[in-house]
Amino acid sequence: MEIIEQHQTIFLIMAFGFGLYMTWGIGANDVANAMGTSSVSGALTVKQAIIIAAIMEFAGAYLAGGGVASTISKGIIDGKAFEPVPELLVMGMLSALLAAGIWLMLGHMRGWPVSTTHTIIGAVVGVGVGGNWHGRRQWSKLGEIVASWFVSPVLGGFFALLLTLSIRKLILNTEDPIGQARKWGPFYAFLVGWLVSLVTITKGLKHIKINLSDVEGQILAVIIGVVLAGVARYMMNRIKTDERADKDFHYASVENCSFR
Repeated sequence: MEIIEQHQTIFLIMAFGFGLYMTWGIGANDVANAMGTSSVSGALTVKQAIIIAAIMEFAGAYLAGGGVASTISKGIIDGKAFEPVPELLVMGMLSALLAAGIWLMLGHMRGWPVSTTHTIIGAVVGVGVGGNWHGRRQWSKLGEIVASWFVSPVLGGFFALLLTLSIRKLILNTEDPIGQARKWGPFYAFLVGWLVSLVTITKGLKHIKINLSDVEGQILAVIIGVVLAGVARYMMNRIKTDERADKDFHYASVENCSFR
């Protein structure tokens, strides 16, 4: 404890610097994953994608980051095992932060498919293995985290398959794809707005001391979904049909992302 008291300023500076370093790695890796499709498809310019990502990443960290931070800081290793030497836990977590940042940078430079979540959790587990002499690691919590890495892709792929099949049936495999897109597009926008806002409302607002009941949360999520559907309808109506291009490619207009 004396070491922490004597060098707390240095520890704070190191935590701030290592945190910024890892943030740079997260931006280089995760933002590309989140916004790459929108940018490459032409729906957003690179500048627009960066601005939107900056706003949304900050909002996500502020609203939903509390649960993640709590799991990483307390759910993986047992802090009580470090009570005799608390400075070891401080230096261990700083080491985990720096190691995760280095690995993200290396993976990004080499084009490897790295994950920031896997990286930081692996680094914290390393701290527990290296410093937790009595093996007091939260293996049950770690098992839940690892299980989610397998369950989430499977469920995500299943629902993505259903959405893709519905889009093919309702929009693409029709005689008037652009008309069907204008008809069904707002519905898909509503689903996105409703689901994402519902997750934020139920998981994130409590971190900023806003507590809504289940009914209030559902109503707010539906309102947000309806607003987003209205915006989607307005933007889709601005897309003009290119009949000449449609003759060469049946889906030219429905896949058009520019507004003229």
